[in-house]
Amino acid sequence: MQPMIRIGKIVATHGLQGGMIFKHVAGESNWLLQGAVLFVEVRKDSQIPYFVVTAKASNHEEYIVTVEDIATVEAAKKLVGKQVYVKEDVLKDVKNDTPLMWIGFNLVDREKDGLGAIEDVLQTGHQWLAKLTIEGKEVLIPLVDDILVEVNMRNKFVRVDLPEGLLEVYLQ
Repeated sequence: MQPMIRIGKIVATHGLQGGMIFKHVAGESNWLLQGAVLFVEVRKDSQIPYFVVTAKASNHEEYIVTVEDIATVEAAKKLVGKQVYVKEDVLKDVKNDTPLMWIGFNLVDREKDGLGAIEDVLQTGHQWLAKLTIEGKEVLIPLVDDILVEVNMRNKFVRVDLPEGLLEVYLQ
């Protein structure tokens, strides 16, 4: 099966016929087409496919979408707040350098090897932070050029060169 990438989430309903506002992190507004499949995480680790009937970009971050089998505002409300995934090849032509696309990727340090999966990505000012759990403790790793070595979209890992002592601060 082809790898999936978390691309955004359903943030609101739109209209009375089951329309939804889908906020995405792809940066461009031309990749989502009629007939495409959005996989909605209705329950943890359970993505349900929905076929796009209409998709209209409202800005660079949002689409107004309708999908098969969702025809009422009540049905659409059940999907609000749910994470949305797409198959990796849907985004092959989209510039994908946003750290939000790296959620679920493994974080690998040049010295310490695998640190774990990136659970979330947060933005503070102009800096991105990767959140992961190491030895049962929440750790925030800055995703800045000085630390980033490689982002491998195909194999889903982010290689970093952590400054000496950074992890020790969290793991004391």
